[in-house]
Amino acid sequence: MSKPTFAYLLLKEHPYGREMLKQLISEGFIPAIIITEDSKIADEEREKFLKRIEGNPIAPEVRKQLEELSKEGVNVKNIEVSIHNSEQVMPHIKEIDLDLIVFGGTRIIRGEILDYPKHGVINSHPGLLPECRGSASPAWSVYHDIPIGSSTHFCDNGVDTGHLLLKRKVPVKRGMNYEDLCYETLVLAGILMKEALIAYEEGRWNEMRHPQGESEHPTFRNAPDEILEKVYQILSDETYAHYVD
Repeated sequence: MSKPTFAYLLLKEHPYGREMLKQLISEGFIPAIIITEDSKIADEEREKFLKRIEGNPIAPEVRKQLEELSKEGVNVKNIEVSIHNSEQVMPHIKEIDLDLIVFGGTRIIRGEILDYPKHGVINSHPGLLPECRGSASPAWSVYHDIPIGSSTHFCDNGVDTGHLLLKRKVPVKRGMNYEDLCYETLVLAGILMKEALIAYEEGRWNEMRHPQGESEHPTFRNAPDEILEKVYQILSDETYAHYVD
């Protein structure tokens, strides 16, 4: 198979989406269109993630990455919408023969968008699936002694419940703090998405795709301050159960 024609959706200048786009471009996977959500939610999520990875390097802004592509003669349309829903997104993609849609850090998206591309919508989640679904996966992983990692999966109408393509653990070493763990899962999520598109190009998805199975944990919500305090303490005391050293 050839490289996929795909749309790339992300919250405006989200560090998660910036890293993933950098990873994809590094292997020649260029979106047919980027659809950016510019909203209050996008601002809140961007600032939240910037805080989570504080002290670690951040990939260039999307606009700067697109400027570099433009210098090479590659121009990618970057559309802004106020929310990633079918009403606002579909008019921009319905005339494009999309193989895939790639989520690079978005809110929960359901509906017609998920059914449009020929070969599905895929997302990378900064947690192992099905063990750690939902928000703030590194925090809940430490709190519940779940191994830390990232996963690439198909999107359905559930929350992080679609079929898996790839998952991989982050090697957690003593001395790593919460911000380091959030950063490592963010980077790994981008790497796994890149590897997933390489596998698509090589025609290997059918052999890789499989159901997640069930999780013994609920779908997690954003970790409140009292949970984060406990997480910081666990990491400070080095009592997390899955250190590699």
